[in-house]
Amino acid sequence: MATINEFFQLLSSFLWGWPMIVLLLGTHIFLTIRLRVPQRKLLTGIRLSVQKDKGAKGEVSQFGALTTALAATIGTGNIVGVATAVALGGPGAVLWCWLTGVFGMATKYAEGLLAVKYRVRDASGRTYGGPMYALEYGLGMKWLAVLFASFTALASFGIGCTVQANSIALLANETFGISTSLVGVLVCLLTASVILGGVKAIARVCSIFVPFMALLYVIGCIVILCMNGPYVWPAIRLIVHSAFNPSAAGGGFVGATVMIAARYGIARGLFSNESGMGSAPIVAAAAQTRNPVRQALVSSTGTFWDTVVICALTGLVLVSSIIAYPDITFDDGAALTKVAFSKIPYIGAPLLAFGILTFAFSTILGWSYYGESAVSYLDARGKKGEVRRGSRFYRILYIVALFFGSIINLDIIWNIADSMNALMTIPNLVALLLLSKVAAQETKQYLWANRLDEEMEE
Repeated sequence: MATINEFFQLLSSFLWGWPMIVLLLGTHIFLTIRLRVPQRKLLTGIRLSVQKDKGAKGEVSQFGALTTALAATIGTGNIVGVATAVALGGPGAVLWCWLTGVFGMATKYAEGLLAVKYRVRDASGRTYGGPMYALEYGLGMKWLAVLFASFTALASFGIGCTVQANSIALLANETFGISTSLVGVLVCLLTASVILGGVKAIARVCSIFVPFMALLYVIGCIVILCMNGPYVWPAIRLIVHSAFNPSAAGGGFVGATVMIAARYGIARGLFSNESGMGSAPIVAAAAQTRNPVRQALVSSTGTFWDTVVICALTGLVLVSSIIAYPDITFDDGAALTKVAFSKIPYIGAPLLAFGILTFAFSTILGWSYYGESAVSYLDARGKKGEVRRGSRFYRILYIVALFFGSIINLDIIWNIADSMNALMTIPNLVALLLLSKVAAQETKQYLWANRLDEEMEE
């Protein structure tokens, strides 16, 4: 096991090294330019996300699809991940993380567009889509589509299942003294009560759950920023300045370099919002929408909320707290976050614990649908429209894996999950880059020609 763990640790480090970071960020910038900066239609995307597209084909509302995607992306990466970036890369990592979100909106836009463009329906009327369908029906690369679906199914048991269950169990045990076995059973029961109802049940729960948990966390961040009022502007200046001159941060950050700040900021931003990974478009394909561009705009707002807002707030809270309380040690991301939130009297620590617990559980729900969709694609045996039978088996296996994730050591699972996430990303980027012309044409037809209300032909 030690040898296997070491192998996947090395593989994960290699896959998530500079080549992947450059490829992902380069794709973000390329699509921003190719699609003529769709980020400027952010307000339109937000407006569409809360409107019902009556009469449009699909299984869930656009808001339901968005919140399900956010359920999977808003997680511990927004809290501990940002703190780790600050601890390792200095305050400047926050700016690089934020910029990744700004440019990543274009990639999330393109992913959502292609997901709807190439989605299919089975004999029972269920909608399926995502990078595997874009690869097969858009590019004729079924072999690469199979690889993507396989990596997604495997990744779902790691990043979306056992890892999150383990985080919940350990936190509940440390904070409330509940045994990890009991927590595992509770997580299994709660998850089963939702995911056995399929994507519609998941979307219904996420539509209520995600806005509430995100709003509560944002309020907590705002309270801390009010407490750190005199240090907020200095924190902003320090973040911007140290992004290009990390030694200016002083203290424990003196050894940091621009490359280190950029690496950790970009990597954590990419990991947090999943733009380019290919996961979010799987649920975007199920949205009730008149045309691909409407859902693309809605999908792009997910990266805005996840990284441009929540990750930025977290980073500002951490950096302002470091300035306000010089006694805070910042060599450990999780400890840094805990100390920052503990400054809120009485409710700070419980609020952070609640945030991590709810974020982890929402990730479990979102990724269960991603994995099930991947298994359904593999189970279709190449026949478009065939009823998928692997879904039921996958749901049962997913629920069982949650329990074992709650009670075992997961070092090796973390490394395998990171590797699978990276291997998902490569086929998805192939689809995004090779189909960028299609995305540009659809954008020109519906968005820039002011024809967002037109129906697409399916």
